[in-house]
Amino acid sequence: MISFAVVIGIVVFLILIETPVPFAFGAGAFAFALLAGRDISFLVPHAFQGLSSFALLALPLFITGGALMSRAGISNRLLQVVEAAIGGVRGGLGAVLVVVCALFGAISGSANAAIAAIGPIMIPRMLENGYPRDYVIGLISVSAILAMLIPPSIPMIIFAITANLSVAACFLSTLIPGVLLTALYVSINLVWSRRFLSKEGGDSVSLLVRGRRTWSASRRAFLALLLPVIVFGGIYGGVFTPTEAAAVAFSYSLAVGLVIYRALDREGIVQALSSGAVLVGAGVMVLFFLLMLSRALTLDRIPFQIAEGLLSISDNPVVILIFVNLILLGIGMIMDDISGVLLAAIILLPIVTGIGVDPIHFAAIVGVNLGMGNITPPCAPLLFLAGKVGECEPHEYMKTSVILILLGHLPMVFVVTFFPDIALWLPRILMGT
Repeated sequence: MISFAVVIGIVVFLILIETPVPFAFGAGAFAFALLAGRDISFLVPHAFQGLSSFALLALPLFITGGALMSRAGISNRLLQVVEAAIGGVRGGLGAVLVVVCALFGAISGSANAAIAAIGPIMIPRMLENGYPRDYVIGLISVSAILAMLIPPSIPMIIFAITANLSVAACFLSTLIPGVLLTALYVSINLVWSRRFLSKEGGDSVSLLVRGRRTWSASRRAFLALLLPVIVFGGIYGGVFTPTEAAAVAFSYSLAVGLVIYRALDREGIVQALSSGAVLVGAGVMVLFFLLMLSRALTLDRIPFQIAEGLLSISDNPVVILIFVNLILLGIGMIMDDISGVLLAAIILLPIVTGIGVDPIHFAAIVGVNLGMGNITPPCAPLLFLAGKVGECEPHEYMKTSVILILLGHLPMVFVVTFFPDIALWLPRILMGT
């Protein structure tokens, strides 16, 4: 346990001094192997074997596909549909932002991509319509987490592969929490925005006119709206696997962007593939080093020792789950979503399954909790990304962001943790898990 504590200290220190996360975990893996007396040549083959998973191909395909969708104008057309349906009323633009982030998750699975694609479009428009800058930054930060929960979710792909679980079941575990959190943030926005938006700020139109606008926007965005249907229908209709669905999404986005919308050119494709390759490369490096570390930890029975330590404090499952959630929050505050789910699957999954928690239920807990950690100060990687896109200093939007987290994400972590049917109902119904 002492060697494990030293390694955790090394990794956290390297991340805090802004060492790239893959190299921080690489240093941690080699340090643990050295301290534990493990032969590196014994650990490396295990890591390579883990990377040979067919399901892992979904990672680069969904990431690069999401980049192509953004450049092909698919995300912008989705935004137009949502704005026609629920925009135009007081607080409507904030609701549009929340819903579009959730929809963007259904085609990309990445919170970073949601901020990068939707932020430059929505932030200026909301500022022009009277929304305070700090509120806009806070709202897009918490809304971007929805892209991690609405399937296909990249963090859930990584969690399922690492934990040897069904990718489709892990997808479904976060769907209801994602929908509930979307509705919660829309409601919070509609109430909060009344504090700073005038009554005259809305566009009072009849339901008939709104319906016509929505129908018109939907016709223009038909091919964009069809993509989530193809991906979901294909996976849960048994037509193709999640990895094949990722390939279909990638090919579909490329074809629609080039041939139908004609928004993609050679430069756009190269930039999308380049940005996707950087994210994929970093994720695979983190996965490789953590698989090495996982093998060494398992051989030294570290997860079991941690479980015994927690159980020595209390054998009450509620207390253990509270401790696990606090650990997950800390992980999410200093690491990106991919690194966080890897650590959760390697170290914490054996602990919670030991007290009777269903692994699919734990997948939902990980998704919701790590999302909250990614927007919780002091590190908050997604929060700072939103501030950078919105050209706002951290001290300006930190208070508003924390209030939104306390009103939205924190209650949802509690609900998902202690009401497992919210995560397990869909997997049981559709997959019999």
